[in-house]
Amino acid sequence: MERENRPRLLNRLNRIEGQVRGIARMVEDDRYCIDILTQVRAVRAALAKVETEMLRDHLGHCIEGAIVSGDADAQRTKAAELIQLLERTAR
Repeated sequence: MERENRPRLLNRLNRIEGQVRGIARMVEDDRYCIDILTQVRAVRAALAKVETEMLRDHLGHCIEGAIVSGDADAQRTKAAELIQLLERTAR
């Protein structure tokens, strides 16, 4: 992960953590289901943004580094990792 991205991602994850705690309080308070579901969707969207940023960072740092290095084994390894991730996501 790129160092300059880490604080931004951690900040975003901390906000998501707060949102999840808020959802738990809503459930405890027996709030209206649609309101809770709306917040769940917001958390899912926020996590998707984190995932996108992490993937972008991985492509721009790890995979690009393997390509630039010219190391065919490193390139194959990074490509295989990405394919495995996408396969798990597709299930």
